Amino acid sequence: MQFKNPDILYFLVLLIIPILVHLFQLQKFTKIAFTNVAFLQKIIQQNRKSSRIKKWLLLGVRILLFSAIIFAFSQPYIGQKKAGNQEEYFLYLDTSTSLNSKGEKGNLLKVAIQDIIENTSDKNNYTLQTNSEYYPRISKSELKNILQKVKTTPKKLEISSILLKIDKLNYNNSNTLSKSILISDFQDIYENEFTNVTQPISLIKLARATQNNVSIDSVYVASTSMDKINLKGVIKNQGAKKNNLPIRLYNDQKLISKQTFSIEKNGTYTVNFNIDKSANFLGKIQITSNDTFLFDNTFNFTLNLAEKMNVLSIGKTTNFLSKIYTKKEFIYTHHPPEKINFNAIQQQQLIILNSLKNISPSLQSSLVAFSKKGGSIVIIPDNNLAINSYRSFLKKITKGHLDSKTKKLLKITDINFEHPFFKSVFYKQVQNFQYPNSQYYFPTSFVNSNNLISYENDEGFIKKVTTNNGNLFWIAADLDSKNSNFINSPLVVPVFYNFAQLSLQPSKLYYSLGVENKIDIKTSLQKDEILSLNNRNNTFIPRQYHTQNKVILTTLENPEMAGFYSVTKKKDTLKTLAYNIPKAESSLVFLNTERLAKNNKNISTSDSIKDFLREINEKSEVHWLWKWFLALAIVSLLLEILILKFFKS
Repeated sequence: MQFKNPDILYFLVLLIIPILVHLFQLQKFTKIAFTNVAFLQKIIQQNRKSSRIKKWLLLGVRILLFSAIIFAFSQPYIGQKKAGNQEEYFLYLDTSTSLNSKGEKGNLLKVAIQDIIENTSDKNNYTLQTNSEYYPRISKSELKNILQKVKTTPKKLEISSILLKIDKLNYNNSNTLSKSILISDFQDIYENEFTNVTQPISLIKLARATQNNVSIDSVYVASTSMDKINLKGVIKNQGAKKNNLPIRLYNDQKLISKQTFSIEKNGTYTVNFNIDKSANFLGKIQITSNDTFLFDNTFNFTLNLAEKMNVLSIGKTTNFLSKIYTKKEFIYTHHPPEKINFNAIQQQQLIILNSLKNISPSLQSSLVAFSKKGGSIVIIPDNNLAINSYRSFLKKITKGHLDSKTKKLLKITDINFEHPFFKSVFYKQVQNFQYPNSQYYFPTSFVNSNNLISYENDEGFIKKVTTNNGNLFWIAADLDSKNSNFINSPLVVPVFYNFAQLSLQPSKLYYSLGVENKIDIKTSLQKDEILSLNNRNNTFIPRQYHTQNKVILTTLENPEMAGFYSVTKKKDTLKTLAYNIPKAESSLVFLNTERLAKNNKNISTSDSIKDFLREINEKSEVHWLWKWFLALAIVSLLLEILILKFFKS
């Protein structure tokens, strides 16, 4: 038993007063002479004894009366929490797309929301964390209004972030108790994420009615011809073998192909589509399958016309550059040193300084402006370059030093296979090809640089230098055939091709929701112009950064729904992008919460929101006893009246 106002119990000391009065109260008797003294003596003894019993009874009921009144005012109660303290609940509700599936009682997320609303107490405060929003210290009515508007989101919230937030919440107020409850399906989560749990938490695992799922995992272009594209889709099965599943390919709303396939237990299957080349293909692959997740039975992708990149070569005329930068993919132009069109520089994505002996101050200024806007520059030095002009230019766009020419025959032997520059270039690491070489080279030391290709002495032959906004690629030697045979090696094509590709990233077939995507859009914006993304139901402005003749879009929070989104500039559509729900949401691998609870004393687990909340509500419920003590006081008063009226001395 606990007391809300324990200080009132000090008044029990005052009960000593009626006791003292009783002990010192003397009853005076008057003596009267009677003839039979023996008889009178007997009556006097009987009266004294009856009077003493009555007084003790009155003393007892009066002490009981005042004690009951004092206890009633101290407000006693029975309960696990301290009366008057408001309990605080931290609720994490998983709102990822995987919760938009069917459980035994219906949609997992909707049932979870209803159970929370119906079984939480009005007397407590709540802190709600979803995958996309955070609501600190809200009331039950506010919690209800928020939950009724909650929708699934492709955004995934790491368990480590949730546990860190729980640790940082300030629950030091003496009038507040806290309970941390995590409600999720705990999809694809591993036990080691809970190794640092320091505060008690409760895990409520939401289970599905079925454990079988077929999903479209990815789509890619296998090959292309003059008029056809061979497209492949990878299908993933979790569960029993499936036979004769129908699959369709659409271009926007037009049915292009229809076929059936069978897939083995827990296996994968690759489906082939041959489609005609078109200006813009808004592809949608659909599977008809009634399984755990329905959202992964549709996959969106786009095939946009390849954007031609502007590449400008300034300096010596060479044939190998025009062979690499073909008219099909690039707009390649060449300017000799004496006929540079400075107005054209700012319209390029990539500029190659090919064996210039001197970089004039006017050219330096134009190139610095080009670099600041995000342009990429490739420098191929001339054997007889004016080193001071090169040093002056390099000093303006990066930090580092250019040394004098070194005459030494060196083989070009090392390729940085791990660098993203060579992603998708090599199927395996080649070590025994015929190494190219050079007779002269210019050693350099740059800040924020990486060696893409190196000499046998570890000096960088091709370096990638990150400038403020763009990229600088330094080639240490003149590529003239008298100095180096590098242009005759197999490396020259992928290297120079990727110089251009890094200057303007081509759009992907598809992007994932809820993750950061960077998308290059080839366009120029005037003052106050912006790009927007829109579909039939929604329009929003993504984060964007205007660089050299392109705009880099960054999407993360938006879009929220899978589908096709047009990149628009005013009323013009520049490109169409396809978004899909992340494939991790289709996983049927779940955390074993029961085993986790056995191994960690700070973790408890349940599989029912309703039962769990009812249990903790019962444990935290307060049973007041002051009414019983008030009733006892009334009974004591009635007893005193009865004793005074009916007890005869």
